[in-house]
Amino acid sequence: MQIIKEVAEKFVSWTKLKIKIHISERRFYPREKQIWWVSLGQNIGTEVNGKNEQFERPVLVLRRYHADSCLILPLSSKPKTGSYYMNFKNQHGEVGIINFSQVRSISTKRFIRMIGKMNDGDFECARVQLKKLL
Repeated sequence: MQIIKEVAEKFVSWTKLKIKIHISERRFYPREKQIWWVSLGQNIGTEVNGKNEQFERPVLVLRRYHADSCLILPLSSKPKTGSYYMNFKNQHGEVGIINFSQVRSISTKRFIRMIGKMNDGDFECARVQLKKLL
């Protein structure tokens, strides 16, 4: 019963934050290749979740459709293997992992702050890998 209560509390917290994000006037204009922290939320099953009070997770911007929407790939620092993952080095030389199975379109209202930018070579490899998987 305690697990159900903890899960319910997370969903309630996420719902409250989601409402604030939805009605906010904040505007960010992310670009391709940029890496940002975004509020991905408390999701269901194996969907990638955000962490902390803002339910945040780093993502790579694949494409900006217009001022309000982007196609993103969630990132992780935990090692993973398989065709749905790709390692890359960030601008600080640390290894990051792209999770292709969680590609999605999100509102730019979810964006919190920019972390950096992926180098051209890794970005092109990521685009090619995603096309192969689709």
